[in-house]
Amino acid sequence: MCQEDLLTDKPSAGPKPVDVHVGGRIRLRRALLGMSQERLGEALGLTFQQVQKYERGTNRVSASRLYELSDVLDVPVSFFFDGLERARRAPGHAALEVSGFAQAQEAFRGASDGGPLPVSEMALLARRETIELVRTYYRIEDAATRRRVLDLIRMMIPPE
Repeated sequence: MCQEDLLTDKPSAGPKPVDVHVGGRIRLRRALLGMSQERLGEALGLTFQQVQKYERGTNRVSASRLYELSDVLDVPVSFFFDGLERARRAPGHAALEVSGFAQAQEAFRGASDGGPLPVSEMALLARRETIELVRTYYRIEDAATRRRVLDLIRMMIPPE
């Protein structure tokens, strides 16, 4: 599928790539928070089956629901689109430069230019082990201890 088809409403079989991407970001953030689909559904007034459909991309998330999700999951709306390649713009339509979550990714070794993470790094962030590590790390209440744990992990990495 070409980039121009990502944001159009052309009929096609199955979910659109942008809907699958947004759903994956919902699932990622929910898992990072240790929240079940049922609990997220309750917070939104939905069933867990509806949350499943959002996460799979089979149901498109409306703008108002995306806004609610950003509030419940404590992320900016832009989080759901991070890592999604921009659709090609028509000639004469400039992109609006806005700082947001994508620029904050550098703290997680995101692209240093503020661009999206490579697909391989997005897949790494979505792994269950990575999610468990991040959740466990942030359960350490003392910031100085967290910093020492991070320093220890860095020392374990062989020099390049």
